[in-house]
Amino acid sequence: MRIYVTTILWMLLASCGGQHELPESGGDLVTLTIIGTNDVHGELLPEALHGGLTTFSGYVAAVRSARADDGGAVLLIDAGDMWQGTLESNLAEGAPIVEAYNVLGYAAATIGNHEFDFGPLGELAIPASAGDDPRGALRQRISEAKFPVLNANIIDTASGELIDWENVTASIMTEAAGVQVGIIGLITAHALQVTIAANAAGLEIAPLADAIIREATELRAQGADVVIVTAHAGSYCTEFDDSLDLSSCNLDGEIVRVANALPAGLVDHIIAGHVHEAMAHVINGIAVTSSYSNTHAFDRVDFSIDRATGQIVDRKIFPPQLNCPAFVVATGECAWLSIDSDAVRPATYEGRAVVAMPSILKIAAHAKEYAAVIKSEPLGVTIETPFDLDGNPESPLGNLFTDAVLDSVDAEIAMHNVSGGIRAILPAGELTFGKVFDVMPFDNRVAIIDMSGAELRRVISAQVVRQGRRVGFSGMRVFVACDDDVTNVEMILNNGTVISDDDRIRIAANDFLATGGDGILTPVIPPGGIEYAYDARLTRDLLTQWFRNHGGNLKASDFSSEASPRWNFSDSCVQ
Repeated sequence: MRIYVTTILWMLLASCGGQHELPESGGDLVTLTIIGTNDVHGELLPEALHGGLTTFSGYVAAVRSARADDGGAVLLIDAGDMWQGTLESNLAEGAPIVEAYNVLGYAAATIGNHEFDFGPLGELAIPASAGDDPRGALRQRISEAKFPVLNANIIDTASGELIDWENVTASIMTEAAGVQVGIIGLITAHALQVTIAANAAGLEIAPLADAIIREATELRAQGADVVIVTAHAGSYCTEFDDSLDLSSCNLDGEIVRVANALPAGLVDHIIAGHVHEAMAHVINGIAVTSSYSNTHAFDRVDFSIDRATGQIVDRKIFPPQLNCPAFVVATGECAWLSIDSDAVRPATYEGRAVVAMPSILKIAAHAKEYAAVIKSEPLGVTIETPFDLDGNPESPLGNLFTDAVLDSVDAEIAMHNVSGGIRAILPAGELTFGKVFDVMPFDNRVAIIDMSGAELRRVISAQVVRQGRRVGFSGMRVFVACDDDVTNVEMILNNGTVISDDDRIRIAANDFLATGGDGILTPVIPPGGIEYAYDARLTRDLLTQWFRNHGGNLKASDFSSEASPRWNFSDSCVQ
């Protein structure tokens, strides 16, 4: 995630771009504020760079108060990946987040790829028998939501139709301050490649643009004044001074391509997500917003609407709004963990104090108390220097985790999706279960895969072109030479053995990779799926046991591979 030094001024700036021949008003105007969230990932409480839903509730209350004063309205909408990611949420399979969203009064949310992570309701992370519902936890959470969960492009392959689950619909029409608002929900076209395949079996993803056109056309026919899409798909921009300036944006990002594929005027606003980046820009006349992840910030767009005609006569696209509990008086920078000091002042918004809703504080406190004992469990290790992801995929942290997995199983090589499967640094100090959980919050289980040398070579060859998203591994070194259009890959085990195409190699991965996650093993996955030895242990539990067995002190320099890189490229290869 790109994070920039942010002052109060930056936070309060609003870009008024994107007013493409909007009609003039002939009557009374009403302000409709759309607040968007995405990739909350279970963040109830403030942490470094994350304000939590507790802080966010204060911002929502402030905006609602302002709209109550001027006769307008607020709609709160989420773009998916709501509840997986923190121990406080995961221990109850996302129930505290659903409870908090109910209190916050969300108008709608869409399904993200990580909504599938919990699998069957209860302890199982993936189905163990034919009677286990692979989406049991997801469907239970959705049934508990007091807001509609939207999806217009997940298809049940058995029926060939959209999924038919309780409280799930493709789109809705809602009314806010007399304005008719249509809302459509979607998920990224790549969802099945970035979720646990066993939990998404029997599903396929329809094209996003086609689904939007279908639903938006129907919503307009039903009288929608404003049409909003909430999509767990994204792109990014890095500058937010002018919403019409796309020079800092990735114009090849999925949500940009989707927006550009829509007929002009059909959709007014897209709330995006998935890639943990930010947008606050006009794409094809549409306000497209996204606000990083994990409650770092939130989106906001204000529409001014003619009450008599229902027409949008103005819109204000805000840059990502920091979900900040307090600010340092001297610098204006956010104090993410509010400090009781004269040097810090509590946040205000819309001229009102940002005060967390008591009911949200209560939900968060209960979840925190439930998780506290488990989170604080010491593992008998002291981290002397922080382990980070610098040098990815060969970061000290990525190397530590792949080395630990390899040391714990009967395999010759360990692989891990270090660019997406590691979610935090490992800080200096006493190591606890909670710190390991922060680094690896996913309930993926160990998978041992028997693979030929030729298959492994195909996997590694496909990784060569991925650059920053390459797989991390332990147990071998790879040497890549490029000759015109031919890529030559040599793989050497740590014992000095050169891997030939006819060799059989045992690979330790996890069920996410084994079932196609991140596309790492896709080059060798047959139509019926890859065969692997299922190990009931969570990868995270294997790691915590490794730490317990290791004991003592660990420092990052001991796991640096800079002197003997695992990935090696000849001068003939452009990295």
